[in-house]
Amino acid sequence: MRRVRACIEVPRGSFIKRELHQGRRIDFISPLPSPFNYGYLPGIPGDDGDPLDAVILGPRLPLGSHVELPVVARVRFVDAGRGDHKLVLSEAPLTPAQRRALAAFFLLYARAKALLNLMRGRRGATRYEGLDEALE
Repeated sequence: MRRVRACIEVPRGSFIKRELHQGRRIDFISPLPSPFNYGYLPGIPGDDGDPLDAVILGPRLPLGSHVELPVVARVRFVDAGRGDHKLVLSEAPLTPAQRRALAAFFLLYARAKALLNLMRGRRGATRYEGLDEALE
C-alpha cells in the first residue's frame, strides 16, 4: 500500500476544525467531537484547490503533528458542488465497524456542512458518495 505523510488539523475528540495550511485559521466549531484525527497531505492538492484531506485512524494525535501511514481507502465527498475527497490512513485494513463509523460520520457531516455552506452563501450540492477501499 502507498504511504503518505499527513499533518493533523483536528485531533480525535476535538471540537475545533482548523485550517493549518491557511495559518491556523479556525474553519468552524462543531457541536460534536471529531471521532477521527483529521488533516491534510502537504503539497498534494485536492479537487477543491486546498491540500488533499486525510482521515487518520487510531489514537488521538497532537495538533500540528505529522504521520506517515498507508492509504487504506478514499471517502468520496462533494462540498458545494466540488469534489472534496478524503484519503483514509491506517496501519491496518478497515474493519466492518470502521467502515460503518466512516459512513455514519460523513453522512452526518454532509448535512452539517450543507447547512454551513448555506449560511456562508456557498451554492451547490454537498453529499457523501461512498467509500472506496484497497486503493493503489
